[in-house]
Amino acid sequence: MLALIGKRLMFAIPSLIGVVIVTFLLTRALPGDPAAYFAGPAADQQVIEDIRKKLGLDKPLIEQFFRYSADLARGDFGNSLTTGQPVATELRNRLPASAELTLFGLLISIVIAIPLGILAATRPGSWIDHLCRVTTTAGVSLPVFFTGLVLVYVFYFKLGWSPAPLGRLDVFASAPPTVTGFYLIDSVIARDWETFRSALSQLILPTATLAIFSLAPIARMTRASMLAILASDFVRTARASGLSPPTVIVTYAFRNAMLPVITTLSMTFSFLLGANVLVEKVFAWPGIGSYAVEALIASDFAPVQGFVLTMAVMYVLINLVIDILYGVIDPRMRLEG
Repeated sequence: MLALIGKRLMFAIPSLIGVVIVTFLLTRALPGDPAAYFAGPAADQQVIEDIRKKLGLDKPLIEQFFRYSADLARGDFGNSLTTGQPVATELRNRLPASAELTLFGLLISIVIAIPLGILAATRPGSWIDHLCRVTTTAGVSLPVFFTGLVLVYVFYFKLGWSPAPLGRLDVFASAPPTVTGFYLIDSVIARDWETFRSALSQLILPTATLAIFSLAPIARMTRASMLAILASDFVRTARASGLSPPTVIVTYAFRNAMLPVITTLSMTFSFLLGANVLVEKVFAWPGIGSYAVEALIASDFAPVQGFVLTMAVMYVLINLVIDILYGVIDPRMRLEG
């Protein structure tokens, strides 16, 4: 297992280097001038040139890249022009908000999608099979930002059941003492139930938006994988041996169907990290996605580069976790690694 992990980490290093190079070049190709934005609309050309020189934007591109790489090696992502704060600090403060939203959305989709896929596979042609098909079709067809806007319109504007989509807490609640950065967990640790209620009420609609988006591929893959396994010889043999249906489905069928489901989970989580950007803008969620969008609009290079690099590291870690789960579920994977 350690050899497998080491091999995957070695493969990840060239990927991260490629991400750094591509991100650096793409941000320099963006329209707009950071120096002009930072100087303001009333600044003359001389002031803009002075700011460009101060920011190092007057240097050749290769020199800018080596300076950027040297800063990255020291853990310095640079400073944001729009906020004036170090990008690493901003990302560290905002990452728990994005992680809480993404993980809870994925958790809800797993709790619903996997049982739905199993039931649809064990009862083909039934009403629950048709429900699974309709749900997966709707999930892949609706854009995530459209789903979020519809939920806000129905549950906040029309019914009044949900609070205003204004971030992680309502205006009357204060953030709990930071332990994990997840407001739900930190409020439970602090036994601040009013903050817990506020954080939970603000979290419901955005997590539902992500859950609807991610539920479709998980349920579809679970159903397809279970149908293939249930038609195999060893499952028929287990049934002929007199084993109970729950034992056959859970112990034999689902365990062998888990590998493609886990692969789909990793891909879905990666998609959620991208969809998170749109959901955060719809619900005014103070995560790294909205931070990157605001920096992109302002042609602020450092936050965009820090955001993309953070996403790349998270993708690498996700793939590493998936490889470890493969080895836990199927020992043959450990031998191949």
